[in-house]
Amino acid sequence: MKKADLHIHTLYSSDGEHTVSDILNMCLNADIGTFSITDHNTVGATTEAAALASEKDILFISGIEIDCNYKGNDLHLLGYGIDWESEDFARLEASVSKLVLDSFSQMVDNLLGLGFNVDAEAVMNKADGKLPSPELIAEVMLSDKKYETPLLKPYMAGGERSDMPYINFYLDYFAQGKSAYVPITYMDYSDALQLVTDNGGIPIVAHPGLNFRGKEEVIPELLDKGARGLEVFNNYHDTQQIHYFASLVTERKALMTCGSDFHGKTKPLIQIGQYKFDDKYKEYLDISVTTIAERK
Repeated sequence: MKKADLHIHTLYSSDGEHTVSDILNMCLNADIGTFSITDHNTVGATTEAAALASEKDILFISGIEIDCNYKGNDLHLLGYGIDWESEDFARLEASVSKLVLDSFSQMVDNLLGLGFNVDAEAVMNKADGKLPSPELIAEVMLSDKKYETPLLKPYMAGGERSDMPYINFYLDYFAQGKSAYVPITYMDYSDALQLVTDNGGIPIVAHPGLNFRGKEEVIPELLDKGARGLEVFNNYHDTQQIHYFASLVTERKALMTCGSDFHGKTKPLIQIGQYKFDDKYKEYLDISVTTIAERK
C-alpha cells in the first residue's frame, strides 16, 4: 500500500497557505496513495479536492479538524468520511468564525500588555477575509522592522525560535496556559463526536500527545467516550508517545492514523507525507487506512 497522509491543510484553514490543486500535486510528487484535507472547522476545500482526485491515481478521503474541549483541555477531533454537504458543517464554520473574531481584540490586548508592538488593523488587512490567527499576528510583526521589540527577537532570523517562527510564536504565547492565551468556548468533545458520527464520519483524535502532553493518561477516556481511534504518527509525538498510543489502539482494536499536519509557511519544516513512524505498525496502519477509506 502506498503511503497515506490524512492530515493536510489548505488555504481554507486560517493558518493554511496552499490551494487544493497545489496540495494534490504535492501529494502526487510525494508518491502519496491516499490523502485527506482536514481544514480547521471547514469543509470548503472538499468538493474541489474530490473532483480533482477522481481525475488522478490517488484516493481522497473527506475530512475536517474540529476545535473542541474535554474537561477544560482544548483538543482537535478529526472527522473522516463525512457528508461534507451537510449544513451542520456550514453552521460549525460560522459558529467558530464568530468565536475567533470575538476573541481577536483580547489577543491583541494581551500581546500589547506583554510588551509587543501589534497593529490590529494591519493583521486584519493581512487576513484578507480569513480569520486572524496568532500565527498571522507573528507574520505581520516579523514582516516590518517597525514592530521589532526584544520579545520578538527569538523569532527573527537567527533566533532560537526562528526555524518555524509563526507556529513557535503561537506555541509560546497562545497555546493553552501561555501568557497571551485567550480562552474560547469551543464545543464540548462529546458534541464534536456527535457532529462527526451524525454525518456518517469516523472520529479520530488528532495529535493527542501535543494537546495532552504530560496528561497522556487522559487519552483512554477519549476512546471510551466514542473516538474510533488516534492519530498515532505525526510530527509531534516522540518515540515513547508513539508506542503508548499505538498500544492503546491495538489493545482496543481501534483505528490508527497518520498525518503530517502540513500547513505551508506556518510550519515550514513539515512536508506532505512526512511524519514520525515505526515500521512494526505498518500492517495495522494500512488496515486502518483502508477501513477509513471505505467510508469515504
